[in-house]
Amino acid sequence: MADTTEAAEHLALVLAQGGLQKATARVLAAFMFADQDSITAPELAERLGISSGAVSGAIKMLSTVGLIERVPAPGSRREHYRVREGAWATLMSSQNGLVQAMFEAADRGIAAAGDGSHAARRLQEMRDFYGFMFREMPALIERWRAERGT
Repeated sequence: MADTTEAAEHLALVLAQGGLQKATARVLAAFMFADQDSITAPELAERLGISSGAVSGAIKMLSTVGLIERVPAPGSRREHYRVREGAWATLMSSQNGLVQAMFEAADRGIAAAGDGSHAARRLQEMRDFYGFMFREMPALIERWRAERGT
């Protein structure tokens, strides 16, 4: 079995630089590099050397965005979690709400700033970008799923 500790910590660092809280990033990296299909919260806390509260918060956040899910574990009294199949496409699908919110915020800003202003020009680029992403993301996800055969 290979030692993946350094690679997992590097992934966690990249995820944290991308905006995840450090503990959440480390929990997600631990899920990605786990040797078993599912893992419990106490196992994560022990493996990462972080509090059970930090693990609980990370699990809640990762579950909410669709990256991990609770799974049955016959014979175990503890709750088991795993990375959800199709997690990344699910994440991008659920983020369409954020993309739409950014579009609407930019549109509202344009109305407040007034056409022709410097702010409106910057906000129009933002609005146009998020509008494009909102329109194109569903097709990209479908192409991804078709390519993966899922």
